Amino acid sequence: MALPALRALEDCSDWSKTVEPFIPQFYALPEKLLQVSTSPQGLVQLYRETNPLVSGFALSLFLGAVFLVVSEINRNYSQVDRCWSLLPTIYLAHFNLWARLAGLPSQRLDAAVFVGTAWSIRLTYNYWRKGGYTVGSEDYRWEIVRNQVPAIAFHFLNLTFISFIQSVLLFLIAAPGYVLLLSSRFEPEITGADVGYVAAELALVLVEWFADQQQWDYHGAKNAYREGKILPGYTQADLDRGFVTSGLWGYSRHPNFTAEQSIWFFMYQWGCFASNSLYGWTAAGPSFLILLFQGSTWLTELITAGKYPEYNEYRNRVGMFVPTSFSPYMTPVVKPKIIRTSELAKKLEQKQKQK
Repeated sequence: MALPALRALEDCSDWSKTVEPFIPQFYALPEKLLQVSTSPQGLVQLYRETNPLVSGFALSLFLGAVFLVVSEINRNYSQVDRCWSLLPTIYLAHFNLWARLAGLPSQRLDAAVFVGTAWSIRLTYNYWRKGGYTVGSEDYRWEIVRNQVPAIAFHFLNLTFISFIQSVLLFLIAAPGYVLLLSSRFEPEITGADVGYVAAELALVLVEWFADQQQWDYHGAKNAYREGKILPGYTQADLDRGFVTSGLWGYSRHPNFTAEQSIWFFMYQWGCFASNSLYGWTAAGPSFLILLFQGSTWLTELITAGKYPEYNEYRNRVGMFVPTSFSPYMTPVVKPKIIRTSELAKKLEQKQKQK
């Protein structure tokens, strides 16, 4: 049996009923794959007979091994980064495909895949135009980390976090798709709330797009400034600062990161709503994603503060993710110190006493 026999909608988010019974399938999957590896029909049959959560998780582990081997051979540790914008949507499409093969309602999963596709298009395009898919490109932070830790420690980091943990994380943030699949057996039709979640998700994708474009435009203006040109909409002081503080960046130091975390938190909440539950085990995905962003953003800001003197002032006045003020960031004006006559008199009196 590939799916649990559930009696109530709330059971769809219950770990003990929807995950635990299928753990033995995971252990038996490698042997079954070997048995049918040469038969396309056998592979399709095995796919249909295996719990979709199990097969999706197994794929994430397999890809983790691929990322590990490729990164160690090439000495390039951005292999997961190149697939980051695609894998969550692929996992959502996997749940959707499985539901269709099983003859189950798929309207909610269709909507989830639509959201995932919009997210993937935006992120893939932004990663591409920054040169992420150029041969040899790598996240600049990995080189900094490599220079700060022993080689054996970095290889262990690659074995655990960079390759495997990140790969599994990309599956976990899409795991609410499994809850949507199960809940569709009880409520097959899309509701107004489902439409609301889709609208909220697309709005967050739009926020990411605006934030990315504002940052892209600023760095384009910086490049032109290096060639002696100041583009319309920018001042010399803006470009001398070295980092963007206008638009959404005037209210949040990382508006794109805020939207990114919110997208997958909303996906989790969508699963909770669909299963009529306040919380569920799929919170693991967005929770770990938020922790990951805390660490990576801290490192990014540490590097940025070392490059740009004004960044510490910006950091003190603007929230990392959530806005802390209704007013946008303004570059502080340094006022000359006013020396009053009384202060001069006191200094003169002290000098006379010293004589």
